[in-house]
Amino acid sequence: MEVRKKKVAVALSGGVDSSVAALLLQQQGYEVVGLTGKMVNTPAADIVCENARRVADKLGIKHYICDVSANFQDKIIDYFENSYRCGLTPNPCIMCNRFIKFGDLLDYAINNLGADYYSTGHYAQIVNDNGIYKLYPAKDTKKDQLYFLCRLNQEQISRLIFPLADLEKSQIRQIAIDADLPPKSAKESQDICFIEKPNTTKKYLTEKFGLKKGNFIDIKDGKKWGEHSGTYQYTIGQRKGIGIAAPYPLYVIDIDAKNNIVYLGREEDNYKAELTVDNVNLTYPINTTEFDAMVKIRYNMQSQKARIVLNGTCAQIKFYEPVNSITKGQAGVFYDMTDGHLIGGGWVTS
Repeated sequence: MEVRKKKVAVALSGGVDSSVAALLLQQQGYEVVGLTGKMVNTPAADIVCENARRVADKLGIKHYICDVSANFQDKIIDYFENSYRCGLTPNPCIMCNRFIKFGDLLDYAINNLGADYYSTGHYAQIVNDNGIYKLYPAKDTKKDQLYFLCRLNQEQISRLIFPLADLEKSQIRQIAIDADLPPKSAKESQDICFIEKPNTTKKYLTEKFGLKKGNFIDIKDGKKWGEHSGTYQYTIGQRKGIGIAAPYPLYVIDIDAKNNIVYLGREEDNYKAELTVDNVNLTYPINTTEFDAMVKIRYNMQSQKARIVLNGTCAQIKFYEPVNSITKGQAGVFYDMTDGHLIGGGWVTS
């Protein structure tokens, strides 16, 4: 009696990472199918689907397209726009992972395609620790994506395979070249996938909200430094693009969207040691409410040691050394002190 191969649905984007992930799983003996989420109804999205189909054809696997545009509009684009409208700086990639890539598409893979597992080209490692699934850093620390996976839960992680965990980006590119995969020379994907170049986030939001004149106010003494044309054009810690002549560098310290005020200050005003996160998600159960951890408050920072105190779905985070640019709307993500595995995270509220 022939044993059925385990079936894996790979989220194909038409890029190098997901293409190589599919190839590696195929080489490992899995029955591989490609699955592409159509996020928006635009010509660019059609190109993504077509590029993914070309990869599937090259690998000789079936390819499916799942239209998730309605939920993507609701959970990602509307969230993105509303966050800036309220003076927050959103993280659409984390939300997309939660609701789309590891939400709608994972569900479709399991329930509609009959897949045993679901795979993506993310850089992370999954370890089964006595029935508890934990996410560890990938070998390529420059590409490590644990921060963006902080909203995942045990049910989701148990279905995942990340084939790129032990590879460097340079190795992945070489595999694509050796296998003559269609995206072998493709550039990295852009940060905000629904804002097409040459458009920028600032231009996108200006077209959406229009120009709204307000004041630049000094965070310390209330002095008016000048005027801006919309709070949504700024984020905490920003220095460039403020356009104010001052005897010392000015930074965005706080944003009051309701009153259309952007507060400015010196670099030292941008440092804080404490913050609060809400809607905390733990990627696996823990048996304590107070612990030390390494914490990131944005993806591209070096994690810093902090004390975490959980209180229901909220957490107080106190850094041992002050950090700069604590930004409302971003994710505060905590990692194990000893081996760097992902514990969980929440949304920064203060």
